[in-house]
Amino acid sequence: MSIVAIVGRPNVGKSTFFNRLIQRREAITDAVSGVTRDRHYGKSDWNGKEFSLIDTGGYVVGSDDIFEAEIDKQVELAIDEADAIIFMVDVETGVTGMDEEVAELLRKSGKPYFLAVNKVDSAKRENDAVEFYSLGVEKYYTISSINGSGSGDLLDDLVKVLPDESENDEEQLPRFAVVGRPNAGKSSFINALIGQDRFVVTDIAGTTRDSIDTKYNRFGFEFNLVDTAGIRKKSKVKEDLEFYSVMRSVRAIEHCDVILLVFDATRGFDGQVQNIFWLAERNNKGVVILVNKWDLVEKDNQSTKDMEAYVRQQCEPYTDVPIVFISALTKQRIYKAIETAVEVYKNRTKKIKTSKLNDTMLPIIEAFPPPQYKGKYVKIKYCTQLPTPYPAFAFFANLPQYVKEPYKRFIENKIRQEFDFTGVPVTIYIRKK
Repeated sequence: MSIVAIVGRPNVGKSTFFNRLIQRREAITDAVSGVTRDRHYGKSDWNGKEFSLIDTGGYVVGSDDIFEAEIDKQVELAIDEADAIIFMVDVETGVTGMDEEVAELLRKSGKPYFLAVNKVDSAKRENDAVEFYSLGVEKYYTISSINGSGSGDLLDDLVKVLPDESENDEEQLPRFAVVGRPNAGKSSFINALIGQDRFVVTDIAGTTRDSIDTKYNRFGFEFNLVDTAGIRKKSKVKEDLEFYSVMRSVRAIEHCDVILLVFDATRGFDGQVQNIFWLAERNNKGVVILVNKWDLVEKDNQSTKDMEAYVRQQCEPYTDVPIVFISALTKQRIYKAIETAVEVYKNRTKKIKTSKLNDTMLPIIEAFPPPQYKGKYVKIKYCTQLPTPYPAFAFFANLPQYVKEPYKRFIENKIRQEFDFTGVPVTIYIRKK
């Protein structure tokens, strides 16, 4: 699919225009300058032509800000990736030195680009836009990101220069969300995997504010990796911006297949990490726990076993979860983490034939039947896997109301033992025969 990047200096309305084109509030917009820090991807179409859209952070030249140096690198990477570029400027402030720097960058790239003069919502501002000819363009487009006026002409010309797509239908790829507390190393982990600085990484917690997809192929298996903002305790979520980031991370968990739960080995598997774990479990998602920064921990020959035992204890009763010790910095076992996540995804989508399920489970149930209740015996005669996106099984009994939670857990453990559902929550229903 063709790629279109939206570039410009901070706060000219790039994210507002991006959200309008993809028709969702994907990128966070705020009156604060410099909210978008990573390249943000979405999908849009115009006149029947689909294209991927990249929203970039604002380009700032010569700043001492640690983020802005990284953002500039992101903008340059986005320009490299794109087939065409929308260069956005702001009619209210007119031409600035930064606009001239971006124009120079685009001329050097040799890519087709379209100058969009934003915030033009009156005839007077239409006249003010004339000064943008000084950026060396033959034509500019006056638009308003807020209400969409003028964007039709811009998009008409934009899609004409995009290469024809070889295939239109993109299958729904599995989604692996990388989640955890702020500053646990989620973005560093993804950057290490894909071998380029796709995400802004700094020592400051909360650098990533949006949930962002990256297509990735490993072990012959293609999927989307989703980097999320770190999830904090509610009491710590003060500013609007951070609230939206946390909400977006929660939504990323709800819409993914497997979560890679990254936590900092130097800080431990604390309450906030456990909350994320239980959120994933409640949503029936596959889980792989990644112990990051393992290279910074003082170790003896028992350290790995002790940490594993401690994490499993915190996860009780759901302990059938893979734990991988990694270092995003040294790339230690990062591919093992992905290989494990692929296995967990396969476990989550696994279907057991009804005949095989009955042949395996009914003799176990006969040997260890549910305890009698008020002198009544519960008989389970049949079981089947339900057609859900995650493993769920129905067992049919004469008195389902007398089968209590401990026995359901016994059945779940036996299913895990016999059919390998490591890393995936299994739901057991007891129904009336």
